[in-house]
Amino acid sequence: MEERPEPGEGGSMSEASRASIVFGAGASHTPMLNVTAEEWPLFEELDRQRPHLFKDGRQATYEELLALAPPSLQAELTPDTMARRHGEALAALALLQQELAAAALDAVVVIGDDQKEVYNDDLMPSVLVYRGETIPNLSNRTRRPAPGWEKRPAWAQRASARYYEDAGTRHYPVHAGLATHLIATLIDREFDIASANALPDGEGEGHAFAFVHRRIMNGASIPVVPVFLNTYYPPNQPLPRRCYRLGRAIRDAVESYPEPLRIGVMASGGLSHFTVDEALDGEVIRALREKDARALEDLPRDKLNSGSSEIRNWICAAGALEHLNLRWVRYFPGYRTPAGTGTGLCFASWS
Repeated sequence: MEERPEPGEGGSMSEASRASIVFGAGASHTPMLNVTAEEWPLFEELDRQRPHLFKDGRQATYEELLALAPPSLQAELTPDTMARRHGEALAALALLQQELAAAALDAVVVIGDDQKEVYNDDLMPSVLVYRGETIPNLSNRTRRPAPGWEKRPAWAQRASARYYEDAGTRHYPVHAGLATHLIATLIDREFDIASANALPDGEGEGHAFAFVHRRIMNGASIPVVPVFLNTYYPPNQPLPRRCYRLGRAIRDAVESYPEPLRIGVMASGGLSHFTVDEALDGEVIRALREKDARALEDLPRDKLNSGSSEIRNWICAAGALEHLNLRWVRYFPGYRTPAGTGTGLCFASWS
């Protein structure tokens, strides 16, 4: 890992007169957190319809995963186990809520992905920093429905609706000054950053950012700087190495901002899904604990597709937070079907 100057070294600004990253967090944002534990088995209806991946990254069907599922998986699917996992995940989420509020932050850089909620194949930026004065969160009654929305079961519609406002539109504050500074500084560091000062007409923020506002900030008006990574869609997914180095550059950019701001960085999404891969998740968590930048940069790209691609958001955050300590991490393998589908539920805090 490259050596870095201590805060205040090598520049004209004193530490007290510039911004600094003082808090970090990562959180899964799965709809499994928007339903009850009793509803987890209902996801089988959706999982049978969607494409999947084997743990080595090859395409798989639900039936193929089911045929390979070990008998030991049944212990993860009992009502008691699901209830415990669900309760543990919500307790970790509540702890993040408390710590974020206590951190007294001036702004939070939120690193998330867009699953064709705002950006589509006609224009899919690899990395985008949003610099509008506000970012809207629309209710399901006013936002453009996702394709096939009307065919989804009622419980799934309710789960998705929890990301968004109950009614109407709310405009959450953005630290536009810091966002513009990040864009210019990252360009100087040779990152080709897309920028936007508004969302398309009739669109609201996607679930990765809405979850932070609704479920972690609890609606608090803390200014954010949304950083979109195209984790999901070829051909322009950023490499894991690029994600980590982007995180480092974000830290450098924040520390050159000429105001004494307390900044947080948050990764939204992950870990492995829709096929739960405890080995992959364990390696990511080990690397986060040990600040093993090389391991995070070298994570196999074949394993970072579909839902597991959101691990890129954590890789980027880790680069921005390598000067802080990972104080705690909570991980729960959230299995929901006999085929081993679900989400590697993970929550973490740096300071």
